[in-house]
Amino acid sequence: VQLQASGGGLVQAGGSLRLSCAASGSTFKDYAYDMGWFRQAPGKEREFVAGITWGGRSTVYADSAKGRFTISRETGKNTVILQTNRLKPEDTAVYYCGAIATTEWRFVRYREKYDYWGQGTLVTVSS
Repeated sequence: VQLQASGGGLVQAGGSLRLSCAASGSTFKDYAYDMGWFRQAPGKEREFVAGITWGGRSTVYADSAKGRFTISRETGKNTVILQTNRLKPEDTAVYYCGAIATTEWRFVRYREKYDYWGQGTLVTVSS
């Protein structure tokens, strides 16, 4: 499985960015994976942001993301989107997408349970 994250950039506080994670590989096509977005700020651990099930019916968010971020799946394209709105300087981080087996959905907030990771995309929010 290969995950390619994109969409990061520099934005002013209050602005928006649309992050994408494109999944490919034969394993990804043959098995169902739930997906998650995490972020890692300088000097901090990688933290959970949002997760979505294989079919897109269920989502879960970190408290810091609720009401501002939306995770969704583009079915047929194997792409997961994280729409980030009303960005704050404290949202500055490298954002990573990950894939976790659907049998592990209850662990979607735990980075150590993920099977695959993308390379990350940098989001910088200026004040």
